[in-house]
Amino acid sequence: MSAKLIVGYDGSAASDRALDFAMGRVKLQGGTVVLVHVLEWSPYSFLTPSELEERHKRRTEELERAEKALIAPVLEKVRAQGIEAESKIRYGHIAETICNIATELGAVQIVIGRNGHTTLGSRIFGSVAGHLAQASPVPCTIVP
Repeated sequence: MSAKLIVGYDGSAASDRALDFAMGRVKLQGGTVVLVHVLEWSPYSFLTPSELEERHKRRTEELERAEKALIAPVLEKVRAQGIEAESKIRYGHIAETICNIATELGAVQIVIGRNGHTTLGSRIFGSVAGHLAQASPVPCTIVP
């Protein structure tokens, strides 16, 4: 079984830097890059059954769109460099979902990019990088 490095990927320049870092490490040490894309989703418990059905349909469409438009081209790029790669796309709280996937897959490391923005929201609620640095079940590398 090869070591798995989780890369939080959202298509941003920061996530591209994280992916480059992870690919460099895998080229040197071996392993598999696992691209993880998380769509945030709030479960509205007060919706009617028909609204929930429509929402589930939209959710499925968003997952398919993320796979096709965002993740598939990047997986192809990574594999073209001779690196083993796979992906996971899920809904949920970003940091918690990345931690859950790392645990499920027995990953050895999580790699994410930091965008450097210091908004009021991230100061109050915390950033994904901050949450992962505190809650990650494995070492977490935050690429500037």
